[in-house]
Amino acid sequence: MNFPRTTCSKVLLAMLGIVVCADASAAANPDQADMNRQALAAARSGNVNNFKMFIEQGASPNTRNRAGDSLLMTAIKTGQTEIVTLLLERGADVNLANVAKVTPLMTAAFSGRTEIAAVLIAHKADIHAVDQLNKTAMVYAAGTGRKDIVALLLAGGIAPDARYPNALTALMWAGAYGHLATVKMLLDHGADPALLDNRGKSTQQMADENNHLDVVIFLRELK
Repeated sequence: MNFPRTTCSKVLLAMLGIVVCADASAAANPDQADMNRQALAAARSGNVNNFKMFIEQGASPNTRNRAGDSLLMTAIKTGQTEIVTLLLERGADVNLANVAKVTPLMTAAFSGRTEIAAVLIAHKADIHAVDQLNKTAMVYAAGTGRKDIVALLLAGGIAPDARYPNALTALMWAGAYGHLATVKMLLDHGADPALLDNRGKSTQQMADENNHLDVVIFLRELK
């Protein structure tokens, strides 16, 4: 079994979608549907003033597109912290997932939106949620080298050696993808480099297989 290189890209594709209002109440109200669409467009473009106007006119804070991406997720993808904060203040569901079961926090982790991730966690985002591939925010943060978000998740209560599908740990995800800074940070928080996945492979072996020599050398020197 090869290390899952394509996981993140698959989920990114699953997170893309055509902007079409998915709010049930809007189906019977064309004006509501139009406001929801306009709000989605404003969130996507980062036009804060227009976004505020559509929300104040009654756009639903939990409006979603065809892929199930909410206004919150749309704003996260483009790094619109002000819009994210406004939505949460207006009652947006911090854990509303899309059709791939990707949550706002997973989106922030994958996209490297550290400030937004902190805001979501402060608003009770579920740090343990899993998507349809059984991946969590920690998997996406470690696998993409978002060490500051990994630190936030650790501070939120995630164990450094928590196991994910195939008995992988955050350290294994970071090491296998060559994210040395994240590897070092996880080790500083007590992650165990000697642990093995369900194939009997260590973080060092995974890094070696993927030609991340800086990670291999660093881990080898720990022994």
